[in-house]
Amino acid sequence: MKTVRKLVFLIAVLITNFIFSQDYERIDATILLYPKTCNSPEEISKFITRDFQTEEEKVRAIYSWIIQNIAYEPNEYKKFDYRFSNYRERNKKEEITRNKIITRTLQKGIAVCEGYAFLFERLCELQGITNYLVRGDTKTTIEGIGKEFNTNHMWNVAVIEGKPYLFDPTWGAGKYNQKFIKEPSYFYYKTPPEKFIKTHYPDLFEDAFVSDKITKQQFSEMPLIINKEVLISDILAPEKGIVYTEMYFDEIQFSIKNINPSTITYSYGNEEASVEKLEQKDAVLEFSIPLQIGVKTLLIYFDGQPALGYRIE
Repeated sequence: MKTVRKLVFLIAVLITNFIFSQDYERIDATILLYPKTCNSPEEISKFITRDFQTEEEKVRAIYSWIIQNIAYEPNEYKKFDYRFSNYRERNKKEEITRNKIITRTLQKGIAVCEGYAFLFERLCELQGITNYLVRGDTKTTIEGIGKEFNTNHMWNVAVIEGKPYLFDPTWGAGKYNQKFIKEPSYFYYKTPPEKFIKTHYPDLFEDAFVSDKITKQQFSEMPLIINKEVLISDILAPEKGIVYTEMYFDEIQFSIKNINPSTITYSYGNEEASVEKLEQKDAVLEFSIPLQIGVKTLLIYFDGQPALGYRIE
């Protein structure tokens, strides 16, 4: 009987996943027919109201439209800066500024993180979906390992069918390297909290939605985790992202759970070299990398893809 129940449950899960997958395809295709720019969030919201029914469909449409049509432009930072003499004046000016940023984002198709986040928030509001903004710090480079906490980014939480989910439409739209590179991604759509916390730390830890407490200092000191499947808890050694050379003799020992790459290579900022020996002990992969003196960074690759970054001191 238990086997039959498990089989029924598995079939139900597979069917649900298939339906959602098919529905996502329909939603993502539909928003491509919408205008790429407009004058107000109400214009886009009318299309969403017309075409979609559930909260899941509407949030997916909102996220999809934003990542497909808004380009990251750093010159937009503090485009609408303002001053105030008291909190009442600040609140009023903040709302006015928020609306100006949303309008400019829609009309120009460019923004920094606040434009992405404000627009996502407003479109959810227009659809009657509970949501709020989250501010916090992010980790994007090896050089950022060990830096002091700094509120430098903004993302979103939206509640779908009574459950809160994490979204970052800024990171979902693409990346910026001297210029914006459009790379729409759904990794930052309803990102699992245990994966989101690797790169995003909120001002209020309760907005991380993870059970195990991670302090701001721990977030700062942990390695740069690039591989999307590796979790913080998977890295057993070295746990911290700053490798002090005096602590090692001639090799750095690594222990990582729940990974099984065919090859591991590494780079100290120059050419890649191969890790010759990989030892699997139960679910833990152990390997070592020769220590190199006088370098500043170490980048580790799994199957040719960047996976982990460390600072060398």
